[in-house]
Amino acid sequence: MKAMIFAAGLGTRLRPLTDHCPKALVEVGGVPMLERVITHLRECGFDRIIVNVHHYADMVIDFLKKNDFGVEIAVSDERERLLDTGGAIVKAAGWLDGDEPFLVHNADILTGLDLRQMMERHVALGATATLLTSVRDSSRYLLFDEAGRMHGWTNVKSGECLPVGIDPESYSKLAFGGIHVMSPSILKRLAGYGGSDAFPIVPFYVSCCNESPIYSYMPKSEYMWFDIGKPATLAAAESYISARKSDKK
Repeated sequence: MKAMIFAAGLGTRLRPLTDHCPKALVEVGGVPMLERVITHLRECGFDRIIVNVHHYADMVIDFLKKNDFGVEIAVSDERERLLDTGGAIVKAAGWLDGDEPFLVHNADILTGLDLRQMMERHVALGATATLLTSVRDSSRYLLFDEAGRMHGWTNVKSGECLPVGIDPESYSKLAFGGIHVMSPSILKRLAGYGGSDAFPIVPFYVSCCNESPIYSYMPKSEYMWFDIGKPATLAAAESYISARKSDKK
């Protein structure tokens, strides 16, 4: 199975840790977050992984070359221009394309979720894309119907809604969890939407969710999930990992 890891970000929320180090190599529990994501992907059955790079790209590339993770790893080089999440997928489309869906994973998401089950759910739904979601406090939410199909987006602070005119109170408001599965059939549409420009992926999903089946994925069982791209949540993840190590002693 194929996966893409977004590791090109500037890591502005984690400064000063990222002043001299790429965000993806910031350690959590003594292990670089990128290594934790690769290891988890491998444990879930992913054997081909592409990593995009930009901020301190050479350090990330050297790290990938010096370590044998037991999977095939490719690099999508964005040193000339950071392409954001949507543009990054377009740039890597030649590698991602094929007969099977692929998974996209933010480097700053730490989780114990069974990603193979998420892939299987995507296939069972016949989805174009399947997004990990949860009920949690956020200013921005994706809007889903009772069947879990996406219909729009809202910013609860500004009152902005997309598509314009949608009633957010008619839908479940769920926060995006930084992991999504995509079918290769969506790649041409994605390229047509953003071209070779830098652009985020979520507005693209909003633009096509009424024509293309995009679904929420909310596991029934509890699972570990941290957005470790912020100092407070990085510290929380450190505490969680430390507590687990203590429990195993």
